[in-house]
Amino acid sequence: MKSGTCTPVAAVSAALLVATPTLSAQQVVEVTDRDRHIEPDFEEVYRVGVIEGETWEMFADVKRVGFDAAGNLYVFDRSGGDNSGDARIVVFDRTGAFVREFGSAGEGPGEFKDPYDIVIQRDGTTVVEDNGHDAYQVFDPSGSFVRMVRMAETDSKLVVLTDVFGDPRGGAVYKPGHGGGESDAHGSRPVTRLGLAGEVVDIDTVALGWLPPRGDEAIKAEIEVLGGAFSLSDAFKGVVMPAEFEPELLMGVMPDGGLVYSDSSAYALKITHAGYPEVRRVITRPLRPEPVTESIKKEFSEKRAGRRTRSETTSATTDRGERVPIGLSLELPEPTFSPEIPVLRGLSTTWEGSIWVQRRGKEPESDGPIDILTAEGDYLGTFRTDATRIPDAFGPDGLAAFIELDEFDVASVVVRRLPTAIR
Repeated sequence: MKSGTCTPVAAVSAALLVATPTLSAQQVVEVTDRDRHIEPDFEEVYRVGVIEGETWEMFADVKRVGFDAAGNLYVFDRSGGDNSGDARIVVFDRTGAFVREFGSAGEGPGEFKDPYDIVIQRDGTTVVEDNGHDAYQVFDPSGSFVRMVRMAETDSKLVVLTDVFGDPRGGAVYKPGHGGGESDAHGSRPVTRLGLAGEVVDIDTVALGWLPPRGDEAIKAEIEVLGGAFSLSDAFKGVVMPAEFEPELLMGVMPDGGLVYSDSSAYALKITHAGYPEVRRVITRPLRPEPVTESIKKEFSEKRAGRRTRSETTSATTDRGERVPIGLSLELPEPTFSPEIPVLRGLSTTWEGSIWVQRRGKEPESDGPIDILTAEGDYLGTFRTDATRIPDAFGPDGLAAFIELDEFDVASVVVRRLPTAIR
């Protein structure tokens, strides 16, 4: 979904002291630093998505995939990837046969205004995070609209673009926080459980990730519509840029609804019980983060120099159907740097509860090996760099879905089956 002079590595221990009053209830498991390599012996089950064919099998921009308990695959496809709301969800059975599709653009309940993410609950319920409606829309297993669950007016808008995770127990989703804004009352990056049973989202904080120190210079932005410019400063008020190489808040959800997350530059996976922010187990490996040197800073700054100020021109459609020009100017502050490059770059959990952990590669921003662990701290093995990637979705019976693009950027989804040992 990582004090005077506390380094990011030392901050792991500091964060545990803050988050957990009873350290004696906590278990720390250290895994060997020697990799035991395993091979990605995945059986291909089927693939969907073609350049030319029926409308249901031609994808424009696949943003998310997911499985239900029956093994049905759900594909969230956005036309062009813009915020027009023109999106759909296509469902295939466990053999790859087309079942149905649902979803259309619009302003009303059950229609998409600016859908950003989806979650597939195990019973087949689909939850759509719709930024345009500032709500979560819920559809039953047949694809019929059930209800729209809105955010309370006092809560942050959904435009914080972090992924959404399903609660395996149903009825809720998890959302990791980004931290650093005025709405961050905890001085941390919280993970919240969003209950979807009523008309308004019921928010409960279930984890408090460490928030690394940040600068105080906010993003500057202006937008121009029909020749009249106005500032977006209020929209970005209190939002500061994270330091380069800041450790991400990485997370996954365990089958019982508990969480596993990483919030520092060290190799430390924190595991919680469902509904409780206290960390019950920490899984570590003695793999050290790399210091950020002056040469790394210089190379990185030169590479990013042209990206700090950006001006774009696009258009939008008015209520009368007229196209109007829109100009956006975005100015980012000068970069600051974390002292270390985090060991971890990605984290996910399988249907049965194994933890897949993507480590950093040889370059600061490259992907490296993938470790497979259990929630108890058992080490199952490591995939070599580039042997595979973490699947885009895990399903029952070892099913795993990978979103792939061909040389023409045409999307398809390949479903493979994982060996029992690493599920």
